[in-house]
Amino acid sequence: MPRPRKWRKVCCLPERTSFGPVNGLHDPAAFITMTIDQYETIRLIDLEGLTQEECAKQMNIARTTVQGIYNEARKKLADFLVNGKGLRIEGGDYKLCSGQEHTCGSGGCRRHRHGQN
Repeated sequence: MPRPRKWRKVCCLPERTSFGPVNGLHDPAAFITMTIDQYETIRLIDLEGLTQEECAKQMNIARTTVQGIYNEARKKLADFLVNGKGLRIEGGDYKLCSGQEHTCGSGGCRRHRHGQN
């Protein structure tokens, strides 16, 4: 029996979940789907400036798992930008943090840092 997937802890959902060219896209095949956990690795590593090790601790997963998620997310962002496709952010194996975790107080959790629920 395969090992069950471990839920990735995510601090907040993205405010916007669809992006695309200004002229719009009408072909559903022209969209790329990025998962919420892929979005979270991009947010933590590239925006918040965390290392992969710090990101792994924040998301409660192994650093090698973060590395794989992050690499896949970067490929999707490159395809979105270079080929002019649309981007949707949805799905994935994640749970929103409760705000009770120790890492939420360390500056990594945007939702709790700014008093959002």
